[in-house]
Amino acid sequence: MRWSSDLAYVVGLITTDGSLSIDGRHINLTSKDKEQIDTFAKILHLNNKVEFKISSYNPNGLYYQIQFGNVKIYRFLLDIGLTPNKTKTLSSLLIPDKYFADFLRGHLDGDGYTYSYWDKRWKSSFMLYTGFVSASKKHLEWINEKIKKLYGIEGRIGYSGKSVFQLKFAKNSSIKLLKNIYYSPTISCLSRKRFKIQSALAIISTCGCAEMVYRHA
Repeated sequence: MRWSSDLAYVVGLITTDGSLSIDGRHINLTSKDKEQIDTFAKILHLNNKVEFKISSYNPNGLYYQIQFGNVKIYRFLLDIGLTPNKTKTLSSLLIPDKYFADFLRGHLDGDGYTYSYWDKRWKSSFMLYTGFVSASKKHLEWINEKIKKLYGIEGRIGYSGKSVFQLKFAKNSSIKLLKNIYYSPTISCLSRKRFKIQSALAIISTCGCAEMVYRHA
């Protein structure tokens, strides 16, 4: 398969919200956002039926899912480092530097978060944090090293409970990272997250402040 911005974005989604069946051909993507499923299907030219799913973690939440069979794509995903039952074994992936920002955008749309608000402790202080979530600490360590290499910034990895780790970026590091991830108005992304991020960056640009905090999107 030939790498592209859209393919790297899809790999980011599969890395977070996707799974590979043990049968060697089927790939599944589950999301609470129908838009994300539709974008995924459009990029991969899928006509498969979108189904509903009740999450075992949130019985009251309704999720969308799409499953398709493609041996070529499945083997490609294996070649770059993804595996069935990847949750805690996930480590580094073979993502070209040229498309790493697109991969990160898919990762952020899948299991990432941003949060922003005005901090009343200081005048004109606007808080913002960006983070990536994974059950694999090694995977987040790899992401952190790649971001440091490509963008010259570094986040912090912490344990958040329930066997989940978070890689968090604050202050100017978060601003620089987000501007690299959302580098064009035509890239594939989840619109609600992009709007939230653009709104926060616009406030920071206007007031010239860059204090940051985190919370799940």
